[in-house]
Amino acid sequence: MASHHPGGGSGLPLPRVALFARFPEPGRAKTRLIPALGPDGAALLHRRLTERTLAVLRSSGLPFELRHTGAPAAEFCLWLGAAVPLAEQGDGDLGARMARATADAPAILVGADLPDLAPRHLEQARTALQSHPAVIGPAEDGGYWLIGLREPMPFLFEPMAWGTEVVFAETMARFAARGIVPAVLERLPDLDRPEDLGRWPELAGR
Repeated sequence: MASHHPGGGSGLPLPRVALFARFPEPGRAKTRLIPALGPDGAALLHRRLTERTLAVLRSSGLPFELRHTGAPAAEFCLWLGAAVPLAEQGDGDLGARMARATADAPAILVGADLPDLAPRHLEQARTALQSHPAVIGPAEDGGYWLIGLREPMPFLFEPMAWGTEVVFAETMARFAARGIVPAVLERLPDLDRPEDLGRWPELAGR
């Protein structure tokens, strides 16, 4: 994997990939899709997306864990099996939970709403962290679909308007204010709103 010549940063340990996922409880999962799919359909879609993303993480060969919320760990074990490493997201807003997940960097964070996520994206992020202090994948909606850090950077996760179109730009501004230049991956769409469903009809079917 990594070579060990000094000074290049390539002796970095393998980053751990943390997948953020909510339990697929109808009425609480994928709430923005409920008008189009109903509570049960939205929860089923979230279940499918989470299982698909876990398969991508397994294929990447990187160590990973599922950062869970919405149900006790035992419920996730029943759903996904005991072999999936689990950690609670904990309290606070999304920023506080992401800061917690990157406290033992190197780490890469992803969500479960990325139908186009492939193992190569995680490999690109891993490779980027060998030469950059951070890596980020911009989302089409103005957020980001991946963030990876070589070391903890809690300033990135201080309060902002999470879930809005300003998140990527604000994060890049916070990097710039510290003189940090992250690697930037390709832009990807996420599946979050009813108008997104047309891109992936096979996922939204019953």
